[in-house]
Amino acid sequence: MSLNDIANTAARIAEAASAVPMRYFRQGGLGIETKDDGDNSPVTIADRETETAIRAALAHAFPGHGVFGEEFGTQGSLDGPAWIIDPIDGTRFFLTGYPAFGMLIGHLQAGVPQVGIVRMPALGETFAGIRGGAATWNGAPISVRATTRLEDALLFVNEPERTHAADPALFARLCRAGYTRRMSYDCYPHAMVAAGQIDAVTDMGLEPYDFMPLVPLVEAAGGVITDWQGRALSLGSDGRVVTAAGAALHAQLLELLNG
Repeated sequence: MSLNDIANTAARIAEAASAVPMRYFRQGGLGIETKDDGDNSPVTIADRETETAIRAALAHAFPGHGVFGEEFGTQGSLDGPAWIIDPIDGTRFFLTGYPAFGMLIGHLQAGVPQVGIVRMPALGETFAGIRGGAATWNGAPISVRATTRLEDALLFVNEPERTHAADPALFARLCRAGYTRRMSYDCYPHAMVAAGQIDAVTDMGLEPYDFMPLVPLVEAAGGVITDWQGRALSLGSDGRVVTAAGAALHAQLLELLNG
């Protein structure tokens, strides 16, 4: 099966699985548990049922592939063809009725991301990217903006509280950077870089299922996504991520992040 076929199948799986969280969205009465992950991350029945639905669909379409998901861990091997899943990226958004929660599905070969799907269930949007191929937004081709100077950039600072707590001086620099900036969370700003709507995102405290599916999408759209040292993202990355609309802007952001 070609990467195009894999991407199309994964997008269909994400779109079908969107029905699961939407059954619970803005309905109230969800039982909320807190993960023992150091971040007090919430988890609900919607997270678990969504991942279960995605896993079942992937097992049917791609028997024998390994799977690593946020809620249920690893099944099979990740050394060959495998999938990485975040069923609801932005559970806090989901719980508050805010529609900017997403679903992330990535296809890996020997740990290298080949296909990335970002699905926004409440917005009805699907982003898809193929390593060495094209990036699309609801089926239409997309590409990053042409911004090359940080002072002209529309910058999103994801995880602002975490960033400030880790390095107040860095947070102050980020608050002065770019033409304008916004504080945000989760996957949607990264997808918006790929879609040519904003220029850059800084992020931290992420897990592999938060960022690995983003890599093919951003790169296929002409962007750059790495860790804060400029290294390629992998299953062993430290969770600090920077996404930019091109190499020149990315280099300036690395200098800012490490200044």
